[in-house]
This record gives sequence, structure tokens and C-alpha cells, in this order.
Amino acid sequence: MRDGGVIGEGFHTELGDLHAERAALADCRERGEDPAGATMYVTLEPCAHEGRQPPCVEAILEAGIARVVIASEDPSEKASGRGPGILRDGGVEVEFAAGEEATAARLLNQPFRKHARTGLPLVVLKLAMSLDGRTATSPGDSPWISGEASRDLVHRWRAESDAVAVGIRTVFADDPLLTARDPDTARQPVRVVFDSQARLPLDSQLMRTLDQSPVLVVVSPEADPANTIALREAGAEVVVAGGSTPSDRIQAALSDLGRRNITRLFLEGGRTLAAAFLDADQIDESRTFIAPVLLGGDPAATRAGGVGVGWTPPPGGCGGQGSNPPDAMSLRPEQRAGQGGHPTPTTGPARLSALSSRSETVGDDLLITARFKEW
Repeated sequence: MRDGGVIGEGFHTELGDLHAERAALADCRERGEDPAGATMYVTLEPCAHEGRQPPCVEAILEAGIARVVIASEDPSEKASGRGPGILRDGGVEVEFAAGEEATAARLLNQPFRKHARTGLPLVVLKLAMSLDGRTATSPGDSPWISGEASRDLVHRWRAESDAVAVGIRTVFADDPLLTARDPDTARQPVRVVFDSQARLPLDSQLMRTLDQSPVLVVVSPEADPANTIALREAGAEVVVAGGSTPSDRIQAALSDLGRRNITRLFLEGGRTLAAAFLDADQIDESRTFIAPVLLGGDPAATRAGGVGVGWTPPPGGCGGQGSNPPDAMSLRPEQRAGQGGHPTPTTGPARLSALSSRSETVGDDLLITARFKEW
């Protein structure tokens, strides 16, 4: 900015593209403006290391920027204060913002900040429920609980995420695509299936659309090798998540996703997978739609999201829609202790209270967004 007016703007559009600082300086040139002597406002401290792009501090010094206002620090080990120090040494005035601006910047960069600090992606859980507390519909009913406006918003969230995850029961029940059908973006998330026994059908929509987006299947070490080989030969990526408990395996899977530079995971899997992530203490934010409908019926006969403690296989085995057993990766040890496919009732995980929450209407639905952690 100069004399209260904006002379250039920029943001980091995607991995590998210009960082925000260099994009803003490029915008200045396109506008015919000289940034020398101007003030630059950034949401994150400028980088000082060589990565997919050269250091931003070099571009700032070369442009002759006089003052840089930084809204939040970079918590990554390779940055963490180096950029501001180099700018000060180069004669640039450096100021860190405080108050609402600093808070807003930290919240804006939550996926980056968690990945920088832990190596894990930020996990955002999406749920939809009816007024009588049902999170899934019965076989033969429409799979949708929320309305069309809410479903459109979910597609936008998918496009904003690096990966979308579901459990194998959701695949059995709904055969989803999990792509982002948003006309304003061509970006597609990696599609992740938590499938401990590697049972993902090779003729599922996920496997038939590998040309649209990769599919990554998370399996346990006990998965049938023939199944994992078949999935790999069909084009899926298979991750073997080890560990003695479901929580350990969730942690191992998230570590693998983090190494793939996946910084935001959008979790769409119903109660079983959500419970596994909650037990692993790996839910950072939730987005829950409450639809003005009553579903009624037998809770044990619900589709993908309705399986919980007390599930019993219906007559005829596990081959039909909505009748597949809970995935072993998603059950707590005490739930697996029951005999004959009857999980032992438990008191469930400890209550997790939100740091902050807000509500808004989306079409006919109520959307409640809750943040449980801040990085």
C-alpha cells in the first residue's frame, strides 16, 4: 500500500505457484506501479528458505519495500523468525500485527500451521443429522439428509481440501464419487478410504474414476495380500497403517498423508469413522448440518453412518447395502471384545468441548461450525 491505496495484491493459489508476496509484486508491475517505499501487509511471515519458489525476502528487498506488517509468525522449523530478521538487517521496518488481525490470520492458516508443527493434516469433520438425531438413512431411502444448498457447499469444501476420507462402509452403502463437483474449480482432492481388510470393490465408482483423482486405500497389516495387490494393480495407492490400536493406525495414516504434503483432510465417513478419529484426538474442526426432517425407523438399520455400539449383522450376512460390519480400523478395543459380531457397549470417548462455535442457515438447514483446536 502507498498513501492509503492498494497498488498490488496477491495470494498463494496452489502448491508450487508464486507465494503471496511475489504474486503481489507481480500485480504491482502489471498495474504499472512501483512498489519501492510502499508498505506490504502479509498474513504469514515471508519465507527466507529455498523451496519450490525462491525466498520471498529476496523479492521484498529487491523491490525496495520500506515496511512489512506481518499478521502471524511461521511456526515451521526452517522459517520461524528468519525472514523478519533478514528484512530488518536489510533496512526494512518490520511490524507484527496484534489483536483481531493476528487472530484472523492464524485461523486462516490453520492447515499450514498444524502441518508445520506436527507433520499432520488438519482434520475437518462433516456430519449431517435429522431432528431426531439420525446421521444416516435406512436402506431404500434417499441417502441425503441435508438439502441441495448444503450439498453444494460440501462440494466447495471438497475443492478446498487436499484429501477427502470415508470408511469402507460408506463405499459399500453409497458407492460415492467423492469428487468436487464445483463449476468454479478444476481442483480435485485425493480420495482416501479407510478399509482395514482392503475390500474396496474394483468396480466401485472410486476405482472407475482414477483418471479424475487418485484413490488412496488405508489398510491394516492383517489385510489379505491378494486384495492389496489387486488394488495396486488396478491403480489405487495402498497405505499399510500399523499400530496396536485403531487410534495408533489413525495416527500412522495421518502421518503418511502429511508426508504427501496433504495439509487439510475433509472427513466424510459417518459416526464409526468419526468416533475412531475422536478416540485418536485427531478432530480439529467439525461442520454439522441439522436438517428439518424426522427419519424415525430402527437406528440399527441405517446406512453408512448409522452403525454404532450394539450393531448386529442382519440375516443373510454382510453382502447387502447397509449390512457390512464396522471396519476393524474404526472400532475401539473394548467394542471388539464382544463375541459373535456383537460389540460390547461402552461409555464412549470423553467429551470434547469446542473452543469456539458459530451457526448459520444454509438453505433449509442449520450449519453449526465448531473449532476444537487452534494451531
